[in-house]
Amino acid sequence: MESFQSYINLNRERFIAELQDFCRQPSIAAQNVGMREMAKKVMERLERLGASARLIEVQNGAPVVYGEIGSGARTLMIYNHYDVQPPEPLDEWTSPPWDAAIRGGKLFARGVADNKANLLCRIQAMEAYRVAIGELPVKIKFVLEGEEEIGSIHLPQFVAENRALLADADGCLWEAGYKDINDRPVLACGLKGIVYVELHARGAQRDLHSSQAAIVENPAWRLTWALATLKNADDHITIDDYQLHVRAPTQAEMDALKTIPYDEAKIKQNLGIKSFIGKRNGIDLLKKFLYEPTCTICGLYSGYIGEGSKTVMPNHAFAKIDFRLVPNLAPDLVLDLLKKHLARRGFDDIEVVLTETGEETARSPLDSAIVRAAIDAARAVYRKEPVVYPTMAGSGPMYPLCQALGIPAVSAGVGWHDSRAHAPDESVRIADYFEGMEFVKELMERFAKN
Repeated sequence: MESFQSYINLNRERFIAELQDFCRQPSIAAQNVGMREMAKKVMERLERLGASARLIEVQNGAPVVYGEIGSGARTLMIYNHYDVQPPEPLDEWTSPPWDAAIRGGKLFARGVADNKANLLCRIQAMEAYRVAIGELPVKIKFVLEGEEEIGSIHLPQFVAENRALLADADGCLWEAGYKDINDRPVLACGLKGIVYVELHARGAQRDLHSSQAAIVENPAWRLTWALATLKNADDHITIDDYQLHVRAPTQAEMDALKTIPYDEAKIKQNLGIKSFIGKRNGIDLLKKFLYEPTCTICGLYSGYIGEGSKTVMPNHAFAKIDFRLVPNLAPDLVLDLLKKHLARRGFDDIEVVLTETGEETARSPLDSAIVRAAIDAARAVYRKEPVVYPTMAGSGPMYPLCQALGIPAVSAGVGWHDSRAHAPDESVRIADYFEGMEFVKELMERFAKN
C-alpha cells in the first residue's frame, strides 16, 4: 500500500493535469462535437497504460474504445463513457465549462463528474498498481463508449457484434458513483430503464396575431390539455393500463431499503425544498424514489419566450418527456401505451416522436462477487460502511452490456453529493479523486480473491 500511495503522491500533479486535459476536450454526443478527438485521446491513454487498445467502429455511431490488460482467474469489465452533456446555460458557470479550473480543492468542468474523472481515475490507478506492485491481479476489459448521454443508441449493436469479447467477464465496475450528503460512499447494483419522447402539437401553418385565438385553435393549449392527462395532482401516472405493468418490489428489495441511511433533512435543505412529493418520508420515500416509475416534463416550448410582450398565437408547441422505468415496463410497451392513451382522448393529432431508443431496467444480485468485493473495498478505503442501493434512480445501458450477458455489475465512483452532473459548475473534489484510486486497487485485489 505504501509503495502504491508513494507512486500516486509522486505523480499527483501529472494525474491532475491529465484530468484537466481530458476535460478541456469537448465531447458532446448530442451535438457531435469533439467525439473522434476524445475517443483517440482515451485510446492513446490506454496504450500508455500498456493495454491492448483499439477503436471499434459501430455503424452510424461513435466508436467504442476497447482495451484489455492484466491476467488472472477473474475478468473485470470496466464500463465508462467519454461523451458529456452540452454545457449550456453558459452564463451560469463560475468559470468556463472547458477550462477545468481548480478552486477550493475542486475541479470544475463539464463532464468531470459524469464521467471523465471516473474513467481516468481507473486508468491511473492501474498505472500505479503496475509500477508499484506488479501485474494486475485480474484481467481487465475496458468498454468505453461515446453515446451514453444520448441513450447509448448503438451500444446494443456493439454488444451483438462483439459478444465473444465480452461474455466471459465475471463482473463489471459501472461508470458512476459518489459520496452522499454525509460523505458516505454509495454503491449501486442496478438502474431504472428510460424512454424519452417529444410531443408535438401543431396549428395554423404560421404564427398568428393573438386576436385570431378567438377562432383558431392554439396548439400550446392543446399540448397543455394532453399533458394534463398523463399525471394527476397527486403525482400518479394516469396513462391507461400503465400501472398494470409496474412490478411491485419484492420483499428482499423492500428489506434492502432498510439499510439505506437517507438524510432527508439535509437533502431537502441542500435542494432548497420544504418537503418531498406527497410529504413522503422513510421507507415510503425510498420506495418511490428507487422502485416506482416517473413521467417527467423535461422541457416545454411554444411561441414567444423573450423579454417583454408579443401578442402572438404560436403555430407549434412541443414538450420533451422522459419516463424512468421499473421491471416489466419496457420502452416499447410504454411508447405504445402512451400513443393509445392520447388517441382515446382525441389527441391522436399530437405527434409522438421517440428521440432515443430507450433502455431496459437492470438489476444485479446484492450478494454477487463483484458487489461483495466493492463493499469490502469501500470499507477498507473510506473507513465507513458504504450505502448500498439495489438500484439507482437514474438510467443507463447496463442491461444489454451486463445482465443480458449474465454479468453482475456494481457502480462506484469519485463524485460527491453536490457534483452537479448535467448542470453548471459540475465538479469533483480532488481528494475524492485520489481516494478513488485506492478503491480501484482494493476492488481489483478483493475481486481476484472473492
